[in-house]
Amino acid sequence: MLILLFIKNCYDWHATYPSFFELRLSLKDTDFKLHKMKILVTGASGFVGNFVCTELSRLNHNVVRTYRAQQDIPFGMKSVFINSLENDVNWSNALEAVDIVIHLAARVHVMHEFVIDPLAEFRKVNVKGTLLLAIQSAKAGIKRFIFISSVKVNGELTSLGKPFTENDPVNPQDAYALSKFEAEQGLLKIAQQTGMQVVIIRPPLVYGPGVKANFASMIRTLKRRLPLPFGKIYNKRSFLYIDNLVSLIVRCIDHPAAANQIFLISDGVDLSTTELLLECAGALGVKAKLLPIPQRWIEVGAKLVGRHNMVQRLCGNLQVDISKANDLLGWTPPVSVKEGLKITAQSLIKD
Repeated sequence: MLILLFIKNCYDWHATYPSFFELRLSLKDTDFKLHKMKILVTGASGFVGNFVCTELSRLNHNVVRTYRAQQDIPFGMKSVFINSLENDVNWSNALEAVDIVIHLAARVHVMHEFVIDPLAEFRKVNVKGTLLLAIQSAKAGIKRFIFISSVKVNGELTSLGKPFTENDPVNPQDAYALSKFEAEQGLLKIAQQTGMQVVIIRPPLVYGPGVKANFASMIRTLKRRLPLPFGKIYNKRSFLYIDNLVSLIVRCIDHPAAANQIFLISDGVDLSTTELLLECAGALGVKAKLLPIPQRWIEVGAKLVGRHNMVQRLCGNLQVDISKANDLLGWTPPVSVKEGLKITAQSLIKD
């Protein structure tokens, strides 16, 4: 019964939802120096967007932020209100004298869709909206367009010890992933036709201070010392701390070798679900109550409540190989997964 109740209300590690907050970054300095640029960041009020804008401002770049809600626009900052990417947006004002575009805005992946045609809705924003911005960016003389895609373009699961690479055949398995892949293909075509450079980044689950929804729910469950049936999960999954994502985005702004490339990215050390829970519990200063229930039993229980796919994401493998970013850009994650989880867990203690 415990397994069934937990599975029914379990967390989807892939889902991340936008939030707006102000937190100071602690990215480590690198030897890679940037020239001051004017940079447009879409989705600036989102979880990732806020961190990106904060770091770019710290580096003295001139940042132009786009927002979908008037109340999200911070006072005194160069911002542009964009009501919806579904419409035929005129980006001329936002793109004026801009050097680089970092496109974060998207219709995000959710577990339960209630629209009749999810793919059509994802395509409106993630494909049509993205390519419209890219076409106008190329016409405006933008040097480089950085697009945040998703590891889901590669697929949902890997074999243990066989991580995804950028050269693997793509395998998008839902409407969100397919829309991201179609956007990637459109962007690379625009790059060929116009000469505007494109960089595509495919992150796994991104976590960090301020992350909401399922990751925060996991932390609250651990704080309450509730028993969880994940004491014998021997999978491996890649995660990505927010500062590490921002670090790669910054590296891609004007690194010559990043032009027209696709990068998979993670913290560099993969964890099992059991290890993830233990690390977070340690950061909280509590002892995780993980019941040593065989994975097979959990999978059977999941089928009984119609949550088999969700348990696959919790118990299956999803690993990425970041050697391309290491070799081509000289990039390594500045924050370890252990430190990233510690910072994240401790930031959520008071929630």
